[in-house]
Amino acid sequence: MHPYKRSVRVGDLIKEEVTDIIMNKIKHKTLGFLTITDAKVSDDLRHATVYLSVLNFEDSKKILRKLNESASFIKGELARRLKMRYVPSIDFKIDESIEYGRKIDKLLDDIKSERSTPDDDEDLF
Repeated sequence: MHPYKRSVRVGDLIKEEVTDIIMNKIKHKTLGFLTITDAKVSDDLRHATVYLSVLNFEDSKKILRKLNESASFIKGELARRLKMRYVPSIDFKIDESIEYGRKIDKLLDDIKSERSTPDDDEDLF
């Protein structure tokens, strides 16, 4: 028996394959620098949500639109690569955890700067 569910294993495989397809098959300059961070597949293996992060967060909507327009092409490429009865439909979403982490870091830095005094050069954390 495998240590984790089939949907998780298929999600890992889809993450790898979608990364390769985007890097080697989709050559569009508006995509810029992006990273596929995760792929979640439903338990019935019919739907997959692929999460990505982009270097320039302001361009994320444009990149997301382009990838969702290319979803049928990507699904076709997955069908050629994967040995599955059904290839899941692909939906792309921005992984907001990285931006959330940046906000938390900024808040912590603000708190740290408020607590430090000019006479005290030691770090409080």
